[in-house]
Amino acid sequence: MATSVRATGGSAPPADADPGPRPRVQLPSGRSRRRSTLYRLDLKAAPYLLVAPFFLTFAAFGFFPLIYTGWLSLHRVELGGVPQWKGMENYSALATSEFFWNALANTFTIGVISTVPQLLMALGLAHLLNYKLRGRAFFRVAVLAPYATSIAAATLVFAQLFNTDYGLINTVLGWAGFGPVDWESSKWPAQIAISVIVTWRWTGYNALIYLAAMQAVSQDLYEAAVLDGASRWRQFLSVTIPSIRPTILFTIVVSTIGATQLFGEPMLFGGSVGISGGSGNQFQTLSLLMYEKGWVTGALGQASAIAWVMLLLLLLIGGLQALVSRWHRDHDRAPDRAPTRSRSRAGRTRTKAGS
Repeated sequence: MATSVRATGGSAPPADADPGPRPRVQLPSGRSRRRSTLYRLDLKAAPYLLVAPFFLTFAAFGFFPLIYTGWLSLHRVELGGVPQWKGMENYSALATSEFFWNALANTFTIGVISTVPQLLMALGLAHLLNYKLRGRAFFRVAVLAPYATSIAAATLVFAQLFNTDYGLINTVLGWAGFGPVDWESSKWPAQIAISVIVTWRWTGYNALIYLAAMQAVSQDLYEAAVLDGASRWRQFLSVTIPSIRPTILFTIVVSTIGATQLFGEPMLFGGSVGISGGSGNQFQTLSLLMYEKGWVTGALGQASAIAWVMLLLLLLIGGLQALVSRWHRDHDRAPDRAPTRSRSRAGRTRTKAGS
């Protein structure tokens, strides 16, 4: 009986036996399929829909004008006229134009004498604001007031201060025993006056950027410098400056770009001859020359060529900044690699000695 039970329990069912009813596979309904499809579309397409407004706006107001300006720079275009193909003639005309080279030189000199003092003053001002001063919140807001002031209002005020006949600057110079300076008609005084306006407006803005970078520096570095006997000046040179070097490079690039695009200050300072950069083009920048070529002379092709030359200059400045940043980064990593190599050599020496 036991044998029959084992045989019966262990034998497989015959092939033609009915396995019984099979479980039904429930297919998703139409509503479930639609929900699943919408979920997958939402998961994949939502990020692109969120960033699409920016790219559409950039394409309409940034990329298309850039390409169209490049196309115009290869044509002779006048207001109300039909563009005529000229190839590189607009660029070759700029290469032989004394007005272009004068505007380029003025842009460079005004940029230098406005950017260098501006960033140095901003660095010192940020270093002072970094201390625990009484009412430092008020001072931090106050240094940003010139940046919030309108360019037109600030330039008109400074134009009155630098007025040759009744300006306050010449009055103070007269008290000191100096003669009056022609701040508008002379080349270097006019460029210095414009640089003062730019420096006054942007020093506080850069100071706050430096202040934010200084507050991110670890206090352990300053404590270690104090233990080593470093003075405040030595801490500033050896701890603060190296720690905020990337921020300094950033402000140099941004200030240089702003100096290359300088337009409002010289135009308003010159008054009726502001577009031409003074009676003798003594402070005409590339932006003023581009505006004069495009909307005064009507040569839109030459104005577009100047715009593309300015773009190439800005790209060159950005490339130089990237090279300098990379060099500093590699230079900072070099001391970290040297001990590693020396330790590996020492380990190999001990291994050979032990063997």
